[in-house]
Parts: sequence; structure tokens; C-alpha cells
Amino acid sequence: MLRTILLSSVILFISCSRSVTRISPDTAIDLSGRWNDTDSRQVADQMIFDLVNSDAFKKYANELGRKPVIVVGTIKNKTSEHIDASNYIKKFEIVIHNSQVAELVESDEFRDKLRQERAQQQDFADPATAAQWGKEAGADLMLFGEMTSETDTYQKKRVVNYITTLFLTNTETNKRIWYGQREIKKFVKN
Repeated sequence: MLRTILLSSVILFISCSRSVTRISPDTAIDLSGRWNDTDSRQVADQMIFDLVNSDAFKKYANELGRKPVIVVGTIKNKTSEHIDASNYIKKFEIVIHNSQVAELVESDEFRDKLRQERAQQQDFADPATAAQWGKEAGADLMLFGEMTSETDTYQKKRVVNYITTLFLTNTETNKRIWYGQREIKKFVKN
């Protein structure tokens, strides 16, 4: 009897144990069919590639005579899922920065922190090393947009179409320089 209980306990313990394996962050794994890191990375890479290779962006940069300065604004999540918009925005910023066809300035959240640091330096830092006021780079363009999704379900099947729409707008004239859209469609069977 004791042997049976002990054997049952060992089998139960082994069947309930968890296994964790490290994998490359580039590995695409889709467990739930919901929006995930692979989707974010793929859309950011594709959309920024489309933006910097568009005739409209190239024309704007040529007329400007230098690399345009871009600030990434908000990308609103209008899907029914919780998607970390700030993480998604960071992916766009990384791709823009790494493209080296445009300069990137900080978002309003980080600009405020930098301004606080600059103000403190005026009182506490050596004047020869203190950051000066009035030297910020102004953004020529602002990138912003939204994510939406459309879901169709029937019995134990679901199709979700995620749509990211981005707008690149001239901060001085409010004219739209570029407009892009990417979709990812997922078919999930339970």
C-alpha cells in the first residue's frame, strides 16, 4: 500500500513538473493565436522599410537637404486585446534608428525627463559640462497611428485580422508625407 502511494506520488510529481527551454528571441512561436512579439517585430520591420523606401519620403528628404528628424508619437491600440503599445512603439523606434536614413528624437515622455535633468545641471553641474538650453533638435516629422483587429468566429475556429495603420506627418504644415498599412491574418482552430 505504501509503495503504491509512493509510486503514484512520484508519477504525479513527474507529470506536473515544468520544463523551460531557452530559445532565440527571433524564433516565431504562436501559442494562442493572439498578437505576439513576432507580429510586432515583423510589422515594424516591414512598415519602416516601406516608409524609408517610399518615393514620398525620399522626395521629402531630398527637398529638406538632410536626414529628416522623426519623433514617434502614439500608436493607439483599438483591438480587443491587451497589446503593450509602448513596447510596439519601441520596435518602430529601433528600426528607424537602425535604418540611418532619418534622425530620431525622444518622445514627449522622455523629453520632459531630459529637460528636468538639464534644469538640474544648471544648478549642480560644472558650467563647462552642463547641457545648454535651446539646443534640442526639432522634429520635422511625426509618426503615429493605430492598430485595429477584425475577428470572425465559427464553432471552434477563429480568424483574426490585425491591421496597423501609420501616418507620417510634417510637424510644421500638418501635411501627411506618408501613409502605410500592414495586416497580419491568423487562423486559429481549437
